[in-house]
Amino acid sequence: MREVPDTWRKPPFIANPAVRWAAGLGAAAYFLWVGLTMPVDWDRVADGLGRAGRIFGGAFPPSFERSELLIDGFLESLKIAVLATAGGVALSIPIAFMAARNVAPLPIFYLGRAIIVLARSFHPVIVAIVFVKAVGFGPFAGVLTLVVYSIGFVAKMLAERIEEIDFGQVEAMRAAGAPFLPTMFYAIVPQIMPRQIGLAIYQLDSNLRASAVVGIVGAGGIGATLANAFGRYDYDFALAITIVIVGAILVSEGVSGQIRKRLA
Repeated sequence: MREVPDTWRKPPFIANPAVRWAAGLGAAAYFLWVGLTMPVDWDRVADGLGRAGRIFGGAFPPSFERSELLIDGFLESLKIAVLATAGGVALSIPIAFMAARNVAPLPIFYLGRAIIVLARSFHPVIVAIVFVKAVGFGPFAGVLTLVVYSIGFVAKMLAERIEEIDFGQVEAMRAAGAPFLPTMFYAIVPQIMPRQIGLAIYQLDSNLRASAVVGIVGAGGIGATLANAFGRYDYDFALAITIVIVGAILVSEGVSGQIRKRLA
């Protein structure tokens, strides 16, 4: 008689032991091959350590003497983040309804999903370079970049939430003869509103971080101030800017975390 085990064990992802070992050895061999064939100029790496030492040596102590320039750059990043979040969230709501399979017809669903995939396909720095070339240097390019970045995240998460709603309310309003827009506003929107608010708060926090990155390629904000500081070899001022960025992100993370906790 077969003995029944006393404890339950989660079955492995790959049930066949031979296939499991082959997959593990294949992955290990691939990573080893990548590490051995990666073109690395070790002489340049050694020289870089010396340059890094000079950079860190020149960065301490941080200099806050040009605080006006630093504050202007940070406020510009904040404006970029707020405008991009507002625009991105406003555009994400209709795109999310388009990309929700339970409320959108199949052609509209595919169109909505295509927009989300396109918005998520490229890193914000690449999108920023494109917009800088298109509209010129400055915060407007940063706003457009982060609008695309916001759509890629908010629309995807909101579409998934729409697909998880209690569809009984929608069917009840349809049975009563309600048209599409009242059904959407009274049966769907109240169910997704907490998630929508949470996503907007999270995206504002994320856009504040991303605005510092896209500014390095000319899309305005404190990232542009940081890039200019490095270009002038003002490493002490660059460290001061970095400290402000980290401090602002920590404060933003704490505030947004408390708001999301109250909404949960």
